[in-house]
Amino acid sequence: MGFFSNLFHKKEAAPAPAAKPAAPAGDKIIYSPLEGEMRILSEIDDPVFSSEALGKGCAIEPSKGEVVAPFDGTIEQVAETSHAVGMMGDNGIEILIHVGMDTVELKGKGYEPKVKVGDKVKKGQLLLKFDMAAISAAGYKLTTPVVVTNTDDFTSVEPIATGKVTQGQDVVLVK
Repeated sequence: MGFFSNLFHKKEAAPAPAAKPAAPAGDKIIYSPLEGEMRILSEIDDPVFSSEALGKGCAIEPSKGEVVAPFDGTIEQVAETSHAVGMMGDNGIEILIHVGMDTVELKGKGYEPKVKVGDKVKKGQLLLKFDMAAISAAGYKLTTPVVVTNTDDFTSVEPIATGKVTQGQDVVLVK
């Protein structure tokens, strides 16, 4: 939980879970939390995400203003500005979904979280709604990194989809 608290500079953090779930053996899939166009993370216009400093994954140019859970798990963080959600999957994957580039500067305008820290969620459950038109009109890119923040716990984290993706489609393979 410390990673997300530090990332979002949250003043109050939820109590830490008793134990971090161990990553089960075998391959795991991250299902697309958005509808849109797949992008290669290293090619997006943000040095923190494109350098994979926060972890490996993918990016999606959204075509619909909704983020859904990419797998079953627990919400670990909702940014104070509502532009990002962090969750720990029952599969051992810790993920960050960050809607837009530099959108923290919007101070929550255009974002409507549908979950809170500690919520148990199921794959496909709505996590966040966002106003694509308002965010774009304010001059921000909607490119949304989907990053495995505990990448080092796995052998590989590789995108497996290209082109247009729909919510719930296989997009990243984690081994």
